[in-house]
Amino acid sequence: MSTTIAEAGLRERKKAATRQALHQAAVRLAIAHGADKITVEAVADAAGVSRRTFSNYFANKEEALLYGDQQRIGTLIGMVQARPAGEGPWQALTEAAREFYRQVGELDPAWAAQTRMLRSQPALLAQQLNTFAAVERELAAAVTARTAEPDPSGVRARLAAATFMTSLRVALHIWLDAPADTSLEDLVDRALAEAGRGFA
Repeated sequence: MSTTIAEAGLRERKKAATRQALHQAAVRLAIAHGADKITVEAVADAAGVSRRTFSNYFANKEEALLYGDQQRIGTLIGMVQARPAGEGPWQALTEAAREFYRQVGELDPAWAAQTRMLRSQPALLAQQLNTFAAVERELAAAVTARTAEPDPSGVRARLAAATFMTSLRVALHIWLDAPADTSLEDLVDRALAEAGRGFA
């Protein structure tokens, strides 16, 4: 049985490595040539896999490009869920964001370039919005678990989650246009403080 478990673990690591290779190839090509100019075939070739293999991991090139965002958001959700039980919803969201950006440290230049590219690509923005909508539902569940007041329709929890994600997005876009020495962590703190007045 231990051999089977080890083999299964190896398969999962290989799958994760292939998925990551496809994502990195998509980002490299998109930054070099523009997201609208690359094809699934080009991404698969750059990653050294077949077109069919690409389709086993991603439905389209937009999914491949945004996979890194999905990973980062998944990490952030985990941090929210791991916050101490005594913290209120907005405090847990804010502290998780602070922890996340502290751990991120100096941001990957390729990620910054990809984020700038997103703003000029409607198809990528649409895919990102779909990703964020799913994330907001997960965050709303984490908020609900920490809410003492009744929220039978879930409006407050969904609104808190959406406001949180919007705050992070606004801070990021301000940072992308700001001077090089501007701190993204400080901008996130400020955005969450302003947005959280109604959720404290």
